[in-house]
Amino acid sequence: MKLFNVAISLITCLTLSACTTFDPYTGEKEVSNTAKGAGIGAGVAVVAAYLANKNVDDVSKRNQRILKAAAGGAAIGGGIGYYMDTQEAKLRKQLRGSGVSVVREGDNINLIMPGNITFSSGNSNIEQSFLPILDSVVLVLKEFDKTLVVVSGHTDSSGSTALNQNLSVSRAQSVSNYLNSAGVITDRLEVIGFGETQPVASNDTAAGKELNRRVEITLLPITQ
Repeated sequence: MKLFNVAISLITCLTLSACTTFDPYTGEKEVSNTAKGAGIGAGVAVVAAYLANKNVDDVSKRNQRILKAAAGGAAIGGGIGYYMDTQEAKLRKQLRGSGVSVVREGDNINLIMPGNITFSSGNSNIEQSFLPILDSVVLVLKEFDKTLVVVSGHTDSSGSTALNQNLSVSRAQSVSNYLNSAGVITDRLEVIGFGETQPVASNDTAAGKELNRRVEITLLPITQ
């Protein structure tokens, strides 16, 4: 877990100002490009570091199970970029106007779901109004079934560290459970709770806290 712990420590230091821009795809405020690069991009890196520390044999077996269940049954191969490009375009179309931001990081796709549209304060039950949006995500996930789906929860700094950690896990688990119930197979789903350790904005303002309270779904291509 050494690499993962180092990554977490680095991300904890990246507390950014609450700078937002207009997202032409979702019609909502989003974190600025600078914040994305230092905050959200680093979040994808931490997800990758977390997965890299899992047992290699277990990961390989899981990937084999995913590919066996997927259409065609083979890894994406040399067309990863095109595969993720097409998936990204469909996600942007499905999620336009939903409040969910779609962020591309290399061959990975990050869906950023603000807490104000996904959960009520201090609660891990998904808002009923958000379920149709998750259903739209599921449609794309089921079509592009050669990706690992990592659901990670994040909080602001209000409350105790332990409380925030537990809440982040519970919220991520709620989203994962819903995706699973809608047809995304268990082997594709990973759940991580980061608590308050990965802010993308300052926790000194209400606007910043709103950005930090979020669930992210990171899609990583299965290549072998």
